[in-house]
Amino acid sequence: MKKLLIIFILLFSAISCTPQIKPDIEKPKVALVLGAGASKGFAHVGVIKVLEANGIPIDMVVGTSAGSFVGSLFAYGYSGFDLQKIALSLNRADIVDISIPDSGFIKGEKIEAFINKSVKNTPIERFKIPFYAVSTDIITGKEIAFSRGNAGMAVRASCSIPGVFKPVKIGHSYYVDGGVVSPVAVNIARQYGANVIIAVDISGDTSTNQPDGIVETILKSIDIMYSRIAKNELLSADIIIKPKVSHIGSADFTKRHEAILEGEKATQESLQQIKKHIKNSNVTK
Repeated sequence: MKKLLIIFILLFSAISCTPQIKPDIEKPKVALVLGAGASKGFAHVGVIKVLEANGIPIDMVVGTSAGSFVGSLFAYGYSGFDLQKIALSLNRADIVDISIPDSGFIKGEKIEAFINKSVKNTPIERFKIPFYAVSTDIITGKEIAFSRGNAGMAVRASCSIPGVFKPVKIGHSYYVDGGVVSPVAVNIARQYGANVIIAVDISGDTSTNQPDGIVETILKSIDIMYSRIAKNELLSADIIIKPKVSHIGSADFTKRHEAILEGEKATQESLQQIKKHIKNSNVTK
């Protein structure tokens, strides 16, 4: 009996001393999806500033139209404060090149050149964060996410609002604003493996101001379309940030600082939800 007791004690000691193997924790893949909205897109800068300041990890950036403009610079490596400097020093003449109207008033070549100069002609696949610029194939009506090649051209295609910008020819196809089919491209983020999606919607609550002129009328019409389409896309987002920018016209550059502040406020309000969702989304391998 004494021997059995000694054996039992030895076995118990061996088991209790066996090192416990902790399961590997796989961090969630967090996507920042920046929506379409022309000049309201300055709000994206405020969103990025707050996310950075609070150490929120971003593993993927998906941008449509204005969201692709801001998102490309962020994915390349500019900080939120860098983006704010760029936004506040940006002149309309830096990105708007008026042409004789046929399929659009604006060529879009200046947007392409501005982005390529800002990213030092770095192709998308060499950005610090994986980036997807969402556009629409005007022939097939399909959404296309550019994730390789010429960044300026991809952003130009994503920003080419029908009736305002000329469609962009890439290869054998012509592309226009991604917001035509996907103003807040949550589905693209899911498709490329994101399991936590922070979507920034600047399309909702359209302004009640009377548009002045043909360009503003087109932009307001597009904004209404963005708002309607975005509602369905946002259903599958994990966190939705909605800066209060309805008072800012789609062609209004004068309220860029207000837009940035609204982006900051809306993100601050969502911070606890974002942190909680990321924490709860850790996956055990």
